Amino acid sequence: MSSGTPPKDDLQTAIELSLQESQSEEIELNRAARVKRKRCEAQGASCSPADWIRQDEWPVGIHNMGNTCWFSAVIQSLFHLPVFRKLVLNYCLSERILEKCKSHSDKRNIAFMQELRCLFALMVGSTRRFVDPSAAVELLREAFRSTEAQQDVSEFTHKLLDWLEDAFQLAANGNSLEDKKENPMVQLFYGTFVAERTHEGKTLSNIEQFGQYPLQVNGFNNLEECLEGAMVEGEIEALHPDQTISSGSKRWFSKLPPVLTFELSRFEFNQSLGRPEKIHKKLEFPQIIYMDRYLHKNNEQTHNRREEVKQLKEQLTVLQQKLERSTCQQKPSSSQRTPIYKPFTQCRPPMDAPPHPAPHSVTEEELRFVKTCLQRWRTEMENNMNELKASIDRVSQALEGMYSDNSLCQVPYRLHAVLVHEGQASAGHYWAYIYDHSNQCWMKYNDVIVSESSWEELVKDSYGGMTNASAYCLMYIDDRLPHLIAEDTDDETGQVMQGMDSLPPILGHYVREDNRWFQQELREWEEQCYQPPQQEPAAPTAASTSTRVPSKEKDEPAEQVPKPGPAREPTGEQGQEPEAESAVEPAAFQEEYSRLFELSQEETTAQQDPRLHHALVYFFQNQAPNRVIERTLLNGFTDRNLSFDNRSISIMREARAKLRLIKPEDMDMEEYMQWHDDYSLFRTVFVYLLTGLEQYQHGKVSEALNYLNHAYKDNTMLLRRGEKRGVEQSLIALYRRRCLKEVNDNAATLFRSGEVSGVEEGVIIMNEAVIPCMHLMSRPDMVSQEDLDTMEAIRSHWCSYLEMDLDDSLQLKLGEFLPRVLDCSTERVVLKDPPTVRSKVPHDLCSRLAAIMESITNTSVVSVK
Repeated sequence: MSSGTPPKDDLQTAIELSLQESQSEEIELNRAARVKRKRCEAQGASCSPADWIRQDEWPVGIHNMGNTCWFSAVIQSLFHLPVFRKLVLNYCLSERILEKCKSHSDKRNIAFMQELRCLFALMVGSTRRFVDPSAAVELLREAFRSTEAQQDVSEFTHKLLDWLEDAFQLAANGNSLEDKKENPMVQLFYGTFVAERTHEGKTLSNIEQFGQYPLQVNGFNNLEECLEGAMVEGEIEALHPDQTISSGSKRWFSKLPPVLTFELSRFEFNQSLGRPEKIHKKLEFPQIIYMDRYLHKNNEQTHNRREEVKQLKEQLTVLQQKLERSTCQQKPSSSQRTPIYKPFTQCRPPMDAPPHPAPHSVTEEELRFVKTCLQRWRTEMENNMNELKASIDRVSQALEGMYSDNSLCQVPYRLHAVLVHEGQASAGHYWAYIYDHSNQCWMKYNDVIVSESSWEELVKDSYGGMTNASAYCLMYIDDRLPHLIAEDTDDETGQVMQGMDSLPPILGHYVREDNRWFQQELREWEEQCYQPPQQEPAAPTAASTSTRVPSKEKDEPAEQVPKPGPAREPTGEQGQEPEAESAVEPAAFQEEYSRLFELSQEETTAQQDPRLHHALVYFFQNQAPNRVIERTLLNGFTDRNLSFDNRSISIMREARAKLRLIKPEDMDMEEYMQWHDDYSLFRTVFVYLLTGLEQYQHGKVSEALNYLNHAYKDNTMLLRRGEKRGVEQSLIALYRRRCLKEVNDNAATLFRSGEVSGVEEGVIIMNEAVIPCMHLMSRPDMVSQEDLDTMEAIRSHWCSYLEMDLDDSLQLKLGEFLPRVLDCSTERVVLKDPPTVRSKVPHDLCSRLAAIMESITNTSVVSVK
């Protein structure tokens, strides 16, 4: 990282839009929050948003977006590891590094880190009971969409960890071996082991790195046996004494990571059935495991112990066999039992002859002698059996304590998380048990449900053997490293920082905005569910209902958001209001309604668009339903920030009272929200367009093309719902074509230069800018004749190179991307991430529109409708 001035947070460009737009207009964050609520309702998370409120500092759940329970389990286990949580929240790249990130994988990894930071920040400070992970999950899913086969959960998990490693590698600023050592993911999750094998009397060894260490379950009863099996492979015996062959191999951990993850192989492919099957065998694991016996530095000591264990097990086998024989000898065999006469199943009674030869007579003295012998023999047998049992106990205790002495208990690892799978190999559900180090208890994280648990419940669900549920991943942490579970502390006071205090400022602002939108959702729900008095006044019409234009858009929350609860007005204050002011309220609503309606009748020109001033102007022009207009108008007067005098307070109360009279059955809230989502998207499209034109004026055609692509794509969605829902499409298309031509010319110039760096940059421009744009332009519902002519000119330009005498390397490069230029229909549109938009207030947008249109229309004016 560069020293001096801190580098600009790479996440800032992804968050600033949310922060800035939320202060003046409805933005994508608002849309996302609403979509989130709809998804929760659809999947039955709760029937009331009031049930989505986080209680105190209780951990936050993660919503299952459809087969994403595995993601929730993995992310929760990582998030609740404080050292990893701090790494993610404080992740940043300098601008110098960001400029070098040209490849798709680098950009994808940065985007994933952005989404993960936002997700972690919400899990820290959200007032919601559960959060939405869909943005991060979608990036992971995107990586697997090239194949139609169902991917294994472990593949997704490995992909997630790989992306995290690559993202942190960018921050480590290099790909050399030394730089990789500085990668915090490598330092935290990766270790090394030494693999040794003996061949022809020589010991050969090599060092390998590992992350999640795989362990077989079949054939083992507990985790220690699994590790022994993984560390030592069986001896290979020679067919002849004079032969020398490999005698098995051994593994020793040379460096253990602070976070040690074991991947339990509970799935295997059944060749006869031709499908994967789950291994339900029981496997025990401890809360603390000592890793000393598996370390390379202890190989001699461990080798000696293993030899002792081998001998003790042999002794134990012999003793158990002797005990079994002795036990059998004491039990009478069936042939020695006295036969029983069964009158109903036997034809005749048995003969009186004894089954074995017997003496004709026995004296009393002889009986006493035999009885004495039998008693002595019985005592001897019992003593022998007791000695065998005692010997078995001693050998068993010796085996159990073989690795329990102090010399091999110096490297303790404590169980941090257990990831559980329930079901079969083809389908199932995932959840996680995670140890709360602060409160010293186990917690169960099952999607949106987070509950306190116990070791007994964990054992029942995780050991396997009894149900279809069992652990498939165990995460242990080095118990000697307290910083792994230490929370952030204030540098000055030394006190632990919790909640919002532990977040970087930019993320803290992001979470506060999301919490404000959540409070708005709660208020809207309360307003819908409010039951008015029995004598219900007549509902106001749109014409009788908003004083001055509110400075904020509809639904934008005030700076100070009240806690969730019933929306009640203080009746005492209402009773003290002067009667004269109550008559002012309807007039104030009428004035605002009339002002905005008149504004909607103004003509749209190249320098102004009245729709930018207020959502109601947009609604009037698009003939929105009266109920939508009425509710929007009233909402504009409910903002506490407008309560700067008694008259404003009275108007605010009247607006709230009228809102309560609009019952849920009186209007379609989905329709209402859709109208506001459309207006939010319209404003975003306008900002994309203005920013693209400004970039074009400054000669930054690549950046301008990205803005215009997004403007055109989103605008198309709006125009499908109405002519005046969006911006004039021809204006966006005109300057998009101009930018595309210039970007393509730049790429061609670099390609023809023949320089390695220039050629590579030209190819990158084609792959990341020109081809995606051409694909977007070639869509049947979007294409125009002018666009077709532009694309044909670009194709002809590149085809002309086929007739030139190019170097073999250039011919090869040309052959790689030219087919994609000629036929874009097979391409999947992958635009760069939506760019940052900067729009503060309607006046700012109007000023920018006038300035840029005056600049670019000196020769010809393009009208904006």
